[in-house]
Amino acid sequence: MTKRTKSTAKVMAVLAGGVLLVGTSLALAGPKDKTDKGKHHNQTAAPANAKIGEPAPNFTLKDSEGNEHRLSDYAGKVVVLTWFNSDCPFVKLHYEKQTTVVDLYNSYKSKNVAVLAINSTNPKNPSYGKDSAAKKNWKIDFPILVDSDGKVGRMYGAKTTPHCFVIDKNGILAYAGAMDNDPKNEKTGSAKENYVREAVDSLLAGKKVATTETKPYGCSVKY
Repeated sequence: MTKRTKSTAKVMAVLAGGVLLVGTSLALAGPKDKTDKGKHHNQTAAPANAKIGEPAPNFTLKDSEGNEHRLSDYAGKVVVLTWFNSDCPFVKLHYEKQTTVVDLYNSYKSKNVAVLAINSTNPKNPSYGKDSAAKKNWKIDFPILVDSDGKVGRMYGAKTTPHCFVIDKNGILAYAGAMDNDPKNEKTGSAKENYVREAVDSLLAGKKVATTETKPYGCSVKY
């Protein structure tokens, strides 16, 4: 090989190495940049402070009839919170096609258990302001609380309608997640598991809740 050929080959090798190095640097920089953006997003988002095994955050909200409710008003009771939007097909499943939540309320209302629906829909959404009609149509005897600024929903980390939370008589969050294991209303008998009922039954019996968290299903909360 001539000196000129060797020199050219050396230059090409250096350039190739440089391209490889630059390409590698860009490949490394890409994911790092995305990760940094993700971290920044998480830092600016309002974190939920409702955690299993810790005191459930207190709140004050008015219901669809204008009556004020504080979570602390229900101290000494097991409390079920369920996020609500009457236009959501998953909510309709539990109030219209089935009467899951109304049945839950009727089953436990004499056993020191309170049920509170919470609607975190923002006022600009077409679904806003329909709670009173839904309460009448679906024969709901428990309050539907209006959380139009979404503060309580974000505080609890409510993601879907319905997203359910069960609080024990001492105010400790004992369960968070789905109403049951049947989002498509396909299961029957022993195959169907109602997580909220199981949590309430355990608490009333003085036992620990076996399943403390599940993945909620439904429509996204319209913050």
